[in-house]
Amino acid sequence: MLLLLLAVLFHDGGSEDGFQGPTSFYLIQITSFANSTWANFQGSGWLGDVQIHGWNSDSETPIFLKPWSKGNFSDEEVSEMVEIFQLYQTGFLREVREFADQFQMEYPFEVQATGGCELRPEGGTKSFLRGALGGVNFASAQNRSCAPAPEGGWRAKKFCDLAKQYQGIREAIEKLLLKDCPRYLLGVLDAGKADLQRQEKPVAWLSSGPSPGPGHLLLVCHVSGFYPKPMWVMWMRGENEQRGTHRGDVLPNADGTWYLRVTLDVATGEAAGLSCRVKHSSLGGEDIVLYWGHPISTGLISLAIIVPASLLLIGLALRFMRRWSYNGIL
Repeated sequence: MLLLLLAVLFHDGGSEDGFQGPTSFYLIQITSFANSTWANFQGSGWLGDVQIHGWNSDSETPIFLKPWSKGNFSDEEVSEMVEIFQLYQTGFLREVREFADQFQMEYPFEVQATGGCELRPEGGTKSFLRGALGGVNFASAQNRSCAPAPEGGWRAKKFCDLAKQYQGIREAIEKLLLKDCPRYLLGVLDAGKADLQRQEKPVAWLSSGPSPGPGHLLLVCHVSGFYPKPMWVMWMRGENEQRGTHRGDVLPNADGTWYLRVTLDVATGEAAGLSCRVKHSSLGGEDIVLYWGHPISTGLISLAIIVPASLLLIGLALRFMRRWSYNGIL
C-alpha cells in the first residue's frame, strides 16, 4: 500500500532521487532556559522545506499554517496529539530543571531537538530523533535506544543511561515516530499535493557586485521567483563549469517562492565569454542562459530600435496626411 501511494504521489519524478516534492516531516524544538524559573519553548513542524506548523506559546497549542496541515487525521486524533505535546512540554521543562544541577548545567543554556520521519527511495520509511545542547550534537535515537554523541561527553552518556529508566516515555516516542509519523506524512503529502507540487518559473538577471580587488570583477547571477526550492545555477565558460562559483543561501520570498544569488570573482579581462546557466524543474528542460556583457539578446535589441522607429514614421505620416486633408478643405 505504501509503494502504491508513493507511485501516485510522485509518478512524474523530476528530481535526482526520483521524487517530486518533499519526502520528510519533522518537528523542531528550541527551548531556552534563562534561569531555574523561566524558559522559552518554541516549536515548528516542517514538510521538507515548507513550514506547516507553528507553536503558540501563550495558549500552548499548535498553529496550522496550511489548510491541509492536519493531513488525513481526524479532529479527535489531532486533539489527542495536541494533548500529548502539551504534556510533553510540561514534563520536559520540569525534568530539565530538576536535573540541571546533576548535569552541572550553567544558566543560561539552550536545548534543541528534531524528530520525524522520511520516505526512503527504495520504499518504506525511516524515523529519526536527534538532540543538541547549545548547538552541539548531544544524543540521538538509534535502533530504538539512546546513542550518546561523542561531542556530548559525559553528560550525553549519563543522559542515555537515565533514559533507560523511562520505559513509558520511550514507548510513547516509539509510537509517535514509528507509527503515527509515517501515517501522518503520507496523509499530509496527499492532502497538500496540489500546493506542494506547483511549479513557478524563475526570473534571472546579472549584475556586478562590490569589487573584490584591483583588476577584478564580482559577477552576480540573481535567480528569483522559483518553486520548488531545488535549483541549479552555475557560472560557465562554454560548457565548462567555473570552479570559483560561489552559491549563496536559498532565501524565501514573501509569496512563498525562493531567491538565490550566485557569484564569481574573475580578472577584468577574463569576464568576456562567461555565462550564467540556470536549471529548474519548472523550465521543462530548457535552461536559462545569460551572457555577461549581453544581458539583452540581439533580437530584443533590434526590436527595441525598430519598433520605436516604426511608430515614429507612422506618426509623422499620419500628421502629414491630416495637414494635407485640412489644406484641401480650406
